[in-house]
Amino acid sequence: QVQLVESGGGLVQTGGSLRLSCAASGRSFGSYAMGWFRQAPGKEREFVAAWRWIDSNTYYSDTVKGRFTISRDNGKITVYLQMNRLKPEDTALYNCNIRGASTRGPYEYWGQGTQVTVSS
Repeated sequence: QVQLVESGGGLVQTGGSLRLSCAASGRSFGSYAMGWFRQAPGKEREFVAAWRWIDSNTYYSDTVKGRFTISRDNGKITVYLQMNRLKPEDTALYNCNIRGASTRGPYEYWGQGTQVTVSS
């Protein structure tokens, strides 16, 4: 059974930092991209950042570029999201996502989410 285990959310003041982690297990993931989306109350889910296995490229939304950094743990299916200079508008439920293709075909999985709250 595939699991995405997220951790690292919490309450922080404006300007503070948090580090999220997401570890995937339970199957062979093949070629994949792994990253984060977020959803604030009353808003649609939006892309935050992602790391792609095939070329190790990273991708960021314009709203977090320069403040957030996504990285991976070599040898593990794990990504981290270092979030610096946090703003109240970063408050949201952050969900980890992994999508890709293996010999078994395409797939996509979501984590349960970790809450990030930034107080003003």
